[in-house]
Amino acid sequence: MRRFSRGGVPDYFFISIVAILAIFGLVMLSSASSDLAKARFGDSYYYIEHQIMNGLLVGIAGFLLGMFVPLKVWEKSSVWLFLGSIVLLILVFFPMFGIEMKGSERWLDLGFVSFQPGEVLKLTFLLFLSSWVARDKDRSKSVSRGLVPFLLILGVSVGLLFLQPATTIAVILTGAVLAAYFAAGAKIRYIVSIMLLGAISVAGLIYVTPYRLQRIKGFLDPESDPLGATYHINQSLTAIGSGGLWGVGFGNSTTKLKYLPEPIGDSIFAVIGEEFGFVGALFVISLFALFIWKGFMIAKNSRDVFSRSLGVGLTSLIGIQAFINIGAISGLIPLTGVPLPFVSYGGTALAVSLTMCGILANISRSRR
Repeated sequence: MRRFSRGGVPDYFFISIVAILAIFGLVMLSSASSDLAKARFGDSYYYIEHQIMNGLLVGIAGFLLGMFVPLKVWEKSSVWLFLGSIVLLILVFFPMFGIEMKGSERWLDLGFVSFQPGEVLKLTFLLFLSSWVARDKDRSKSVSRGLVPFLLILGVSVGLLFLQPATTIAVILTGAVLAAYFAAGAKIRYIVSIMLLGAISVAGLIYVTPYRLQRIKGFLDPESDPLGATYHINQSLTAIGSGGLWGVGFGNSTTKLKYLPEPIGDSIFAVIGEEFGFVGALFVISLFALFIWKGFMIAKNSRDVFSRSLGVGLTSLIGIQAFINIGAISGLIPLTGVPLPFVSYGGTALAVSLTMCGILANISRSRR
C-alpha cells in the first residue's frame, strides 16, 4: 500500500527555489525601477517599496495561509472563492469601481485597496476546477456531466478576461486549466478539441482586432515599423544583445533609462539580459525550469485527485506565464504584455503567485 505523510514537512528545495526567485525579483526590480521612479516620483525607491509592502509582505502571508490551511478547507471553500472572484471581475466594468489603465479595465478600486481581480481568478478557478472534478470522477470522462459544464464555466471566465481586454492572461489561464483537467483524468481528445477550438477563437479575435493583428505582423517582420509597432521588440533585443555573455553589470543598463518600454513590467527580462548577460538569462530560465520540475513532482506524488489536479494547474500557470514572457521579449513569439512571475512589478501578481506556491508547499507535505 502507498503511504502518505498527511502532516509532514514541506519540500524545502521547492521553497528555496521560490525564495530565490522572489529575492532575485526584488533585486532586479530595484535596478530596473530606480531611474524611472526618480524621474516620476522623485524617489528612487518608490517602486521597490510598493512591491515589498503590497506584494511581498501580502504574498508571505498568503504563502503561510496556503501552506498551513488544510487542503480540505481550500477544497470546500473553492466554490465561494471562485464565485467571489467572478463578481469582482464583473465589478471592474462599473465606472465607480473599475480603473482603466493603458486602454484596459483590469484594476478594481474598493476604496481601501486596489488590485487586479484577473490575477485572483487564476488561483480560484484552479481551486474550483480541482474540487469540482475530485467530487465526481465521471466529470473527467463524461461529456454531459463533465465536458459541457467545464466548457461553460471556462467560457464565462475567459470571456470576462477577453472583455477587459486581457487576451494573454485568458490564454495562460486556459492552458493551466486544461493541464489540471487532464491531470484529473480527462480524455486526451477532450483536451485536443478544446485547444483547437481555443486556437480558432483566438485567431478570429486577432483578425478582427487591429492592435492584436499589428503585433502578429510586427513579429513576422520586426523591421516593418521600427519607430512604431516593432519598436518594443527591437529595443528588447538590443538590450539583450548588449549584455553579451556576462552582461554590463548590475545597475548599468542604458536601454532602461530612455529606450526600453516597460522596463519594470514585461520587459524586465531584457534588463536581466543586458545587466547579467547570457549567463544571467540562463540562470533565470533554469530557476523556472527547476520550479516546473519540482511542481510537477509534488503533484505526481500527491495523495488524491484534488491535490494532483491543483498541483499541475498551479505549476503550469506560473510556468506558462514565465516562458511566454521570456519568449516574447526574446523575439520567439509575438509580444504579449504579460509580466514575468516573481520579477516584474505588480503587487497583486506577486502576492497571488506566492499564495499559489504556499498551496504547492502544502501539497508537498502530504506526499507519498
